[in-house]
Amino acid sequence: MAYLKAWCVGLLLVSAGCSSVSHPPIALVPKVDLPRFMGDWFVIANIPTSIEKGAHNAVETYRLAEDGTIPTTFTFRSGGFEGPEKRYHPRGFVLDRASNAVWGMRFIWPFKADYRIVYLTPDYAQTVIGREARDYVWIMARTPAIPEDDYQRILTFLADQHYDVSKIQKVPQRWSAHGQP
Repeated sequence: MAYLKAWCVGLLLVSAGCSSVSHPPIALVPKVDLPRFMGDWFVIANIPTSIEKGAHNAVETYRLAEDGTIPTTFTFRSGGFEGPEKRYHPRGFVLDRASNAVWGMRFIWPFKADYRIVYLTPDYAQTVIGREARDYVWIMARTPAIPEDDYQRILTFLADQHYDVSKIQKVPQRWSAHGQP
């Protein structure tokens, strides 16, 4: 069943990327240091896909493989902090080696969903993953929470990128001091 959901989400992301775009191209980070970008990213807020609705303690983890692909693990609790753990394993493919900011994210073979690093702080503490279609977005950080001023600055940035920020939802995060939920 989880595979079927992942397949449907992958197909949804790919087909959404095929729609016509009536706004200018989305901004990209000029250069991403891939090894530095790897690791855990807490999902602070998003426009959720169907599998992410009701997600709590959502974390996206990237690892750079020897072949240059990016095995990814997306983990969250479904429906609440005590809900069942869900885990998905898409694979990222860097499509723009000049910037490393444009990826294809494969949930199901052979489809690759549009995945763009559109915002990244110089210290690699906060990032935003967007899509050309502006249908989904993920605000992520190395910590489970970010200052409200930072969050509002990111929302302003996304509005300037033609996102409907009213669709962005905060993802509940609750962790102990030892990184355990």
